[in-house]
Amino acid sequence: MNPYLLRQLWSLVEGSQSGLLLGLDDTSLVHWLLEQLSGQQPLNSAETDIVRCYIRARLPLIRQVAQS
Repeated sequence: MNPYLLRQLWSLVEGSQSGLLLGLDDTSLVHWLLEQLSGQQPLNSAETDIVRCYIRARLPLIRQVAQS
């Protein structure tokens, strides 16, 4: 995952309403983040797969950031 995309993802997490992030189940949260991210920058299928795996692996951290 390139650094620019990584920065965009975490900026999106930090800028999103915590209630929304915490209220979604894991699958919905992954889908929502991917949708928001691809709205900012078009992703090809390989990038989408990489980002999806990255988000899934960091769901506990994403939820922790949302709680703080």
